[in-house]
Amino acid sequence: MRDATRPGGYLGAVVLILRDGRIVDFHAYGQRDLARREAMRRDAIFRIYSMSKTVTSAAVMQLAERGLIDIEAPVERYLPELADRQVAAGGSADAPRLHPARRAITVRHLLTHTAGFAAGLPGDDLAAALTRRDDPHAAGDLAGFVARLARAPLAADPGTRFGYDGAATEVLARLVEVVSGQAFDAYLREHLFVPLRMRDTGFAVPADARSRIADLTTTADDGRLRLDDSPSQRVPGAPLNAYSSGAGGLYSTACDYARFAQMLLDGGRIADRSGFADCGERRAGPGPRVLRADTVAAMLRNQLSMLDPPVHQFDRGEGFGFGGAVVIDPAKRATPASPGQFGWPGAASTTYAIDPLRKTVAIALLQHLPRREIADDPPRLSADFYRLAYAAVDAAAAASAASGSAR
Repeated sequence: MRDATRPGGYLGAVVLILRDGRIVDFHAYGQRDLARREAMRRDAIFRIYSMSKTVTSAAVMQLAERGLIDIEAPVERYLPELADRQVAAGGSADAPRLHPARRAITVRHLLTHTAGFAAGLPGDDLAAALTRRDDPHAAGDLAGFVARLARAPLAADPGTRFGYDGAATEVLARLVEVVSGQAFDAYLREHLFVPLRMRDTGFAVPADARSRIADLTTTADDGRLRLDDSPSQRVPGAPLNAYSSGAGGLYSTACDYARFAQMLLDGGRIADRSGFADCGERRAGPGPRVLRADTVAAMLRNQLSMLDPPVHQFDRGEGFGFGGAVVIDPAKRATPASPGQFGWPGAASTTYAIDPLRKTVAIALLQHLPRREIADDPPRLSADFYRLAYAAVDAAAAASAASGSAR
């Protein structure tokens, strides 16, 4: 990380690793700002983009536990505007050929990205064009997002393929609102962020904390880093979307997200809060339960058994649970991992992984939107990060075992 954040590379990074529920590595590297005048802080705030999806999925599963959502039910039970789905079968945007979907979209389909929304896959162009015509992302709230999305046809029949796209998760966020009777941000705050003491996580950053937000960079055509021209960089701390985006709208910190990830690793509650002393935790013992153990087990289990092969579109060795990828064949992955490892990255170079076999949570937060077409774009770090992190964890475990044997 020191090498990667030297001048000419990324601005800065924060790394946090937990083993057996205790922080064993927590460092900030490089700078927070493009001018490289301010050192990166361990409590820096990052836009975590798609790491928000796991949080949204956890909220849905809380409501399922309470009997307010049936994940096998058609989503039209809760959101009638998504009834009677049509699938794009050909033609043009001006004269599309459509056929009725063979089955209704279920909540499970939304959780597993198998609802059939356009997702950039071969054959999706027509459905994508028709979706763009109504532009759900221009909506002012989640209700408007779903209403606009409902006007466009699907790209595939629900349950027939994995197609990663934010639309499914935005629908889940709206589902939380309708079922709970709370605004999505209010629900997350009351039922996840406050119980887990995730004080710096939300869809906007208070004015008194905005000095901690890491600059968001991308690579200019000349190969040098520049500030991204997005609303959240022009006004750091402002909402990333007009609506509370469950698919990618959250800001967070390493400590906050580590609490959330450790809760999942521990089966729905942090087993011992004293492991978070470096995050300012002064309490010992377990934290409050936010999910049942069987619910977390379902989230972390591959849910794509209906597909052949049961994997997502980006990696032949990974299936998908509720809100993140699940390693099912480590031999087919370029990045080292244990069977059952769960996690997901964010668009701006953030990543996390929960490794149940190693009893480890590993988080690396950077703030750069890649441009793969630019030769001088900083190299991806996740493979090296996990390789080195797990090598260190395994070495520490071996040393501990040897020490115990010697005694």
